Amino acid sequence: VQLQASGGGLVQAGGSLKLSCAVSGTVVKANAMDWFRQAPGKERELVAAIADGGSASVADSVKGRFTISRDLAKNTYYLEMNNLKPEDTAVYYCHAPQIWKYLDVWGQGTQVTVSS
Repeated sequence: VQLQASGGGLVQAGGSLKLSCAVSGTVVKANAMDWFRQAPGKERELVAAIADGGSASVADSVKGRFTISRDLAKNTYYLEMNNLKPEDTAVYYCHAPQIWKYLDVWGQGTQVTVSS
């Protein structure tokens, strides 16, 4: 089972990106997913989460700008990021608490760089 994150890139402040996290290696749905980010020299922080039932939450630092969503038919999760700021620059990781018998599954990370 793998999580394949994509969609990162270089964008100017105020711009938008949409990250994707696709589950591969199984047909079992990852019903819950988190997005974390880690900036250079900083600890990894939770940015957004969506629970098994579909309820979503985002960190205060990105509230009103980031949205987490999913397409269960595609077993893919998304993080839509709008009005990006330089402080959003980080490597973004998707993380599934559990997929089938696998616990604590991490994607490989995708770099987001926001220029001022």
